[in-house]
Parts: sequence; structure tokens; C-alpha cells
Amino acid sequence: METYLGIDVGSVTTKFAVLDSKDKLVFHLYLPTQGKPIEMVQEGLKEVKKQLPKEVNICGVATTGSARYLAGVIVGADLVKNEITSHAVGALHYFPQAQTVVEIGGQDSKIILIRDGIVTDFGMNTVCAAGTGSFLDHQALRLNMNIEQFSQRSLESTTPVRIAGRCTVFAESDMIHKQQMGHRTEDILYGLCQALVRNYLNNVGLGKDIQPPVIFQGGVAFNQGIVKALREELDTEVIVPPHHEVMGAIGAALLVHEEMSATQQESQFKGFGISEIKYRTSSFECKACPNLCEIAQLSINGKALARWGGRCDMWERAE
Repeated sequence: METYLGIDVGSVTTKFAVLDSKDKLVFHLYLPTQGKPIEMVQEGLKEVKKQLPKEVNICGVATTGSARYLAGVIVGADLVKNEITSHAVGALHYFPQAQTVVEIGGQDSKIILIRDGIVTDFGMNTVCAAGTGSFLDHQALRLNMNIEQFSQRSLESTTPVRIAGRCTVFAESDMIHKQQMGHRTEDILYGLCQALVRNYLNNVGLGKDIQPPVIFQGGVAFNQGIVKALREELDTEVIVPPHHEVMGAIGAALLVHEEMSATQQESQFKGFGISEIKYRTSSFECKACPNLCEIAQLSINGKALARWGGRCDMWERAE
């Protein structure tokens, strides 16, 4: 059985998707990264091996996400792709007519505009947390509830309060003020959902021509309060696809399937045994020019496997 593996390593979660030769999803996994991308990739591979039948052959591996280069070196990736391409390909696989992809993750958020099956524009937010899942997680923690309770209770709101959500600090102080005024928790929760959506559209979506169908991807799409607020703000149907939380990994798997079919090469995948290897990461400052780039380094038993992070490819070429 031929399969293709996509791995999406983000700052908050690490996702795995295994597709068969007909691009059908046969297994997926969603793990918290916990600031340990190498360990999570290794743990995920152990679980993939455990869940797949022994006769399964991994014919191609692709990595995406913020730690895609690191993960690519570890697993022996055949393809390393950015998140924009991976999420767009994943969305188009399930919804060929998609024109807008809204992706809200734990630490960043994106908008991707697609016309006639081609990405024509995109926007990203990697600076402010007010338009991401970590903002909601933090507020849920303040209100002594988990994110699932947050999602359910926000839908019970009848008169949501307006919360200043342009910044996490202001949103938090405004939320406390509304609590002190005696507003219902449900109305505050849905107010927070509306604040996140407003911040996303005013920041990431500013000046973008958002056309339906709108596909909502990423872990935050689990939150029904956000889905409702997005539908109201855009005044259009917002589609949450199946397996929306692993769509980047699915897109990566689709891309590597296409790549391997075109090149007819053997996969560079290092095998599931890499989950037992002890890797070490470190960094140093390159003084070759005034940029003083911080170079990340992955090594095993004192030998450097890969270096990256510079503005030029000087260290990528280094053995």
C-alpha cells in the first residue's frame, strides 16, 4: 500500500496526515508542540507507525509549518513547503471552487485568496496575538474554563458586549471591566469571539477582496463561537471542512504525492527508527557580514546535520 506523509510543525501544535495513492486520508494526528518540535515529530512518527498496517510503504514525505526545515532534516523530507501553499492545496482538494481561505492557528493567522485554483494574494499575522488561538486560550484560563466550555457557552449569548480587541492587553483589561460591570459571562465570551474576528479582518484581511466560498481552517475552527462571529461579520457562508485542524499536513502530503509521481524518484524518508535518535539543537551568530544572523544548528553526536536561519544561503551550503 503506497502512502504519502505530510507533517505540519507549528509553534503550538504538530500535525500529521497520511494519504493513500488515491489521496484519501487514512490517518491523521494532532499533537501539542509544547516548545519541543523535535520530540513531537518523533512522538508523532511512533504513533503513525503504530496505527498503520505493516504492509504500508511511505513513498514520500513533506514538511510544512514554522519548523518545516528542522522537521525536514530530521525525517528526510522529499519536499519542504510553506504554509500558504500547503493550506491552499488542502482547501482546494476538498473545495475546488474555494476563493478565500481563513486559517487561524495558535500563534499566527493567515488569509489566502484563490482565483481559478491559483493563489493570487495572501496576508499573515505573526506579530500580534489578538487574532490567534492563544488569545482565546488565555482568556478562557482567566475565566476558569477550558476552550471547549468557552466555545459552547459563547453560543448562549443573547446580548454580546463589545470588547476592544485591537490588542491583547486592551482586550483583557476591557474584559475585566465588563465583568466588574456585571455582564453575563456568555455575553463576554461571544464579545471576545467578535473581537478576535474584527482584529483578524482589520489586520490580516485589511484591503483583501474576500469572496465566497470562504473556507475556515486551523485549530480555532473548532470554536463554534468564532465560526458564528466570522459568518456574521462577513455576511456569507463560512465552510469548516472535515479535518480542518490538519489541513496544512494534508496539503503537504498532496504536494509530495504530486512531486514523487512527477520525478519517479525513491523517497529520502529516513524511516520510523529516527524517533529513537537523540538530536541536539543550538544556535550561533554569524559574523561574516553586518547582518549578524542567528544561525540554528541541528546536530547528532557532535556532527552538524543542518544549519539554517541566515538571510543568505551560506550556512545552508555548509557541510
